[in-house]
Amino acid sequence: MDANLGGSAEAISASELAEIGLRYEVDGAIATITLDRPDKRNAQTFATWSALARIGEHIPDQVRIVVVKGEGPSFSAGIDLRMFTPEGVPGQGSFVSAASLGETTFERRIADAQRGFLWLRRPDIVSIAAVHGHAIGAGFQLALACDLRVVAEDVKFCMKEPALGLVPDLTGTKPLVELVGLPRAIELCLTARVVGAEEAVRLGLAELAVPAGELAQAVQDLAGALLATDRGAATATKRLLQGALGRSLEEQAIAERREQIVRIRTLFASG
Repeated sequence: MDANLGGSAEAISASELAEIGLRYEVDGAIATITLDRPDKRNAQTFATWSALARIGEHIPDQVRIVVVKGEGPSFSAGIDLRMFTPEGVPGQGSFVSAASLGETTFERRIADAQRGFLWLRRPDIVSIAAVHGHAIGAGFQLALACDLRVVAEDVKFCMKEPALGLVPDLTGTKPLVELVGLPRAIELCLTARVVGAEEAVRLGLAELAVPAGELAQAVQDLAGALLATDRGAATATKRLLQGALGRSLEEQAIAERREQIVRIRTLFASG
């Protein structure tokens, strides 16, 4: 792995993104990140994750919605298989080279990759995964990193890592358990079976399933509905909801009170 693939104080350029296989566009309050390696079914590499982290570090203040989607026939077929070979991905190394790293360095490398997923949960934005075709392994975890998932009827979710001798380490295990429950999460991960659109909606892995040709419009409609809500209220509400599972009822009531005081003062206090 190249040490230069970590975070940067500078925004990543469109040409750098194109070389990695990503597109990033901002249109008013909506930012769109497109996985753009259709010939590789948008397989992900260390550089993909580093670039996602750098995008997150430089999201403009006006952005409220982040849409993540894939170009071509798949959302993302997971990890680039070259990472399993001794040669690896040029300039990025491989799992073989990573295995020889010291414990601290190795953990930092994984933490750097996770940063590309963690920022999608920020309270001040709502992230939407527009998922079609394969969403395998790292692709499934990228979809799980988003707040909401709208899927095409051809979607194929699969947590492939355990079948490859690995664990899901791109922040996907916690949302998976929260969405489907522990027993189902164990079953999905340890069998590495495919989940289609209908089951995904039934299990809570997706909010909506639509024909493939309607996916873009469905995401656009959802983004519009989300943007109709006051930003301050939306941010505070998302923050409350995110913390709810880790709090008792009494603790959540306190958090609600504190958030509401801020909202009412913001809206109605004079001077």
